[in-house]
Amino acid sequence: MTSSSNLEIAIVGAGIAGLTAAIALQHHSNIDVQIYERAEKLQEIGASIALGPNGMRTLDKLGVHNALDDSIAFRNKSRSPMIYRHYKTNEVVSVDEHQGLVEDCHLTSRFYRPHLQQALAVHVNPSRIHLKKSFGSANFDHSLNKLVIAFEDGTTATADILLGTDGIHSPVRRFFVPTSIPNWTGWVTFRSVFPISHVSRIPDLPDEACHFWGPNRTLFVSKLGKDLFTIVGSYQADPDAPDAPWKDSVWNEQGDVEVLREYYQDWSPLARALIDATPYTRIYPNAAAPGLDSWVFENGRVTLAGDAAHAHGGAFAAGGSLAIDDAWAFAASILHVFPEGAVGLPSDEDIALALRSYENTRKGHTDRVLKTVLEGNKKKKAMVGKPETDEELRVRMKNRPDTAWIHECDVEAAFKKVLSQELQNGNAEEQARL
Repeated sequence: MTSSSNLEIAIVGAGIAGLTAAIALQHHSNIDVQIYERAEKLQEIGASIALGPNGMRTLDKLGVHNALDDSIAFRNKSRSPMIYRHYKTNEVVSVDEHQGLVEDCHLTSRFYRPHLQQALAVHVNPSRIHLKKSFGSANFDHSLNKLVIAFEDGTTATADILLGTDGIHSPVRRFFVPTSIPNWTGWVTFRSVFPISHVSRIPDLPDEACHFWGPNRTLFVSKLGKDLFTIVGSYQADPDAPDAPWKDSVWNEQGDVEVLREYYQDWSPLARALIDATPYTRIYPNAAAPGLDSWVFENGRVTLAGDAAHAHGGAFAAGGSLAIDDAWAFAASILHVFPEGAVGLPSDEDIALALRSYENTRKGHTDRVLKTVLEGNKKKKAMVGKPETDEELRVRMKNRPDTAWIHECDVEAAFKKVLSQELQNGNAEEQARL
């Protein structure tokens, strides 16, 4: 180790992954964490978000107990992660089940995105967050033995390590892998969050998170914290069709509720009542990109987390938990080579080892998630315009992929396995030298 004061870690992006990584690292007396966010104020864009047992468990481990509170986290009283209903009859056709032992506070939860971001942000010293900092470039300066990060406003910052957590269209990822550009999958969601009073008088209002499936689209409805309710409609087009609807739509742009009502006009009276009560909707085009060969760049000093690392768009409502577990694994890898009380800073080799350990902990798992999502996208595209009988729909609902392996992945166990394997490999190399 070399002698210096602090290990400087720059995080680009103040979303879920970036804030979680900062929370996990900021209490180390010799780690200086700084977050650079392009927005003018810390404000999450989006509607509802789900966290599975893996994400909830990790937040609990990090002491972010306010995010587990019932006031902002809505959980199904049945303990089922998701209930699947028929679009015409409203009957429950199938349900998801937790496969392992899950504590009540770790059950799959639905949040209003800003509530979750706020719950994370209160754990981060505001002086660490720098707004209006759009990432431009990052290069390793050998004379400084540090990264020099340039922002579009002309300012720069230095760091020993850079973590890119800047979303699915990550400028950090594009800087190091210019060809990694997510493409529209043809799937568009129409999201709304509003006071539950808008729908509270609807007969048979679902009191649990439900996913209604129809032959050519779905409708998700759920309570959220603080007396909010969310409705998520969808449309699947052929992304290659030159006249595909929503081909030029932009994330979070204003939608038209009348279009949404037209899409669901032949659904059940309950579904139509929910759509009729929806006061507004916003549009979210789904995008995805193939996986990266590696997440580590620039002399082993730069890596990615969350959607910046695995640009999969909709991933069975698992994106938030994947980001949280990425952030935890990144922090755990840094703290492994640079524990509290260590003398001097980690060497170049230590830093490279930490980022490699992080990648080995997470990339295999998220590559499998990404592959599953991309295969699902192909199937959705192939179904566009094809009729589906009621019997075929019910079979599809019952034979959907089992995603418990995604939502209940134990990131801590995976990290320990990687450390054990690295120790074995190191011992084997040492024996070979002897």
